Order: sequence, then structure tokens, then C-alpha cells
Amino acid sequence: MNNLSYVDVAAPGPVKAAVIWLHGLGDSGHGFAPIVPELRLPAGHGIRFLFPHAPERPVTINNGFVMRAWYDLKTMDLQNRADEEGVRQSAAQVQTLIEKVIASGVPAEKILLAGFSQGGVIALHLLPRLPYKIAGVMALSTYMGMPDKLKAEMTGHNKSTPVLVAHGTMDDVVPLSAGKAAFDALKYAGFQVSWLDYRMAHSVCAQEVADLSRFIQQRLLQPAESL
Repeated sequence: MNNLSYVDVAAPGPVKAAVIWLHGLGDSGHGFAPIVPELRLPAGHGIRFLFPHAPERPVTINNGFVMRAWYDLKTMDLQNRADEEGVRQSAAQVQTLIEKVIASGVPAEKILLAGFSQGGVIALHLLPRLPYKIAGVMALSTYMGMPDKLKAEMTGHNKSTPVLVAHGTMDDVVPLSAGKAAFDALKYAGFQVSWLDYRMAHSVCAQEVADLSRFIQQRLLQPAESL
């Protein structure tokens, strides 16, 4: 299994925390990297941002066209949209990256995982299955793959980890109902999950960026400052 390459946005000052942000289908780590200055984080925040590139693979619903994808999409049917083997492979690669960041000196509880669309599926797959507690998860315009296996496979390490599920009310790629279903599955399983929605399509808007900034600061900056 190859290690993921990524766009690395260095932290201002000593590295105290990290955000690993997973892009959507057909995008790359370069797609979300420009969001860092838009988050308007405080000077010297010490947060390193990593934007991994998904592997290139043929995508069935796109006539087998090869593109960056965290997993194959064989159907638009949400119940079977996420290819389980691909999800598990990509999740393992992202977990390896998380552990590389931990080995660099950033504690697991100072690492936040974010994912948009397909990337959010990987983030939500990892959240309940990681063998250690992380700082938080931001699941954006996404859904849950294999919700029926959530309870059987969860470790419980991240039951109290804050999870933000955010979605556009006019999303015609991943319906709002799919985001709500992911939220409900996590809530029912006992996770600490919150919901935000925005008047937008399958995208990110200015208000969402402001809310994400607030979440990142709450999870990665405030606890350190209160010590």
C-alpha cells in the first residue's frame, strides 16, 4: 500500500496541532489548500494543514475514467454508492498518514480530520474505528458508507470526540437527506455530533468557512490556551 502524497501547509511557529483535510471526487489536495488563509486563524496558531491526494483509479459511473477518487462509485444509489474495499483501503492510507503526524510529535488529540464529499466518507469511516482519540471531525457535504457496520466495528475511543456534520440544502450531488442520515447514525450510536446546514449546493460557502474556523479553534487552540 503506497503512502499518500499531500500538500503541506506549514504552521506559523512551532507545530502544536494538525488538520488533515480530504478532498472530493476528481479533485486533489490542491483543491482545498487555499482555504487555510480564508479560515482567518489567529497569528502564530501553530496548526499544520495536510491535504492528501486520493489515489487515481477508474470510476465506474464516469465510464471508467481514471481520476483521483478515495473509492470507486459503481452506482448513484446511496445505499451502495461507496465501494467498501476502496473505502477501507483509503481509510488505512489516511490512518497511516495520521500516525506519521503523531510520530512527528503532534499528539493524536491535537489532530483534526476533515473531509468533503468522498473525503467525508473516509473521515466518517475512520472516526469510530480509530484505536486512539483525535481532536474532532468535520464531515462536509457527505454521507456515511456502510452505516450498518458502524456499531459492530466501532472502538469507542472517539465517542466523546466532537463531530461537525455540515451540508448544503440545495445539494444535488449528495442529498441533504444523506447528510442527515449520517448525522442520525452517529447520534444514535452515541457520538457527540452537531449539525449545520447552508443555503448552497455541493460546495462550501463563506458562512461555512467561518463556522469551520470556529470549530477548528475550539478543538485545537482553546484547550491548550486554558492549561
